[in-house]
Amino acid sequence: MTPKLDYAFTLHVDLAPPHDFGKTAGGEKRFVPITRGILPGGGDWNAARPDGVVHVFAKYTIQAEDGTLLNVTNEGYGRASQETIKAVFGDEPSKASMAEGGAAWYTKTFPRFEVALGPLGWLNSACFVGDLLPPKVLNHVKIDVYEIL
Repeated sequence: MTPKLDYAFTLHVDLAPPHDFGKTAGGEKRFVPITRGILPGGGDWNAARPDGVVHVFAKYTIQAEDGTLLNVTNEGYGRASQETIKAVFGDEPSKASMAEGGAAWYTKTFPRFEVALGPLGWLNSACFVGDLLPPKVLNHVKIDVYEIL
């Protein structure tokens, strides 16, 4: 049976300006603190490789409306030039979605959740894929999360 995707929810993530590490063996490395929608301390450690692939690795904790804490690890890959990455963190992030003709934007993630047993416990036993949407607002990204059925 072919797997299907079922929309689960959208993560809204506010970002602080990135801390650039510069060129490393793994590419242009940066840490992007996540500032709202999560508990303090989370962020995205990403690297824009010379081959045009961006490796995303984010860890953070979300507090649900009912107070439940969700531990999130969200890793994935995108395709973007250095110019597109600079647009994401520049003054007009919407340019990133138009860069390279707009069709070039591609960032998919594999979010994993750890949560206490209870109403959200189903997140512990399901597989998900995330679609990180092109940024339209400064310091804010959205990730549509789908359960793989």
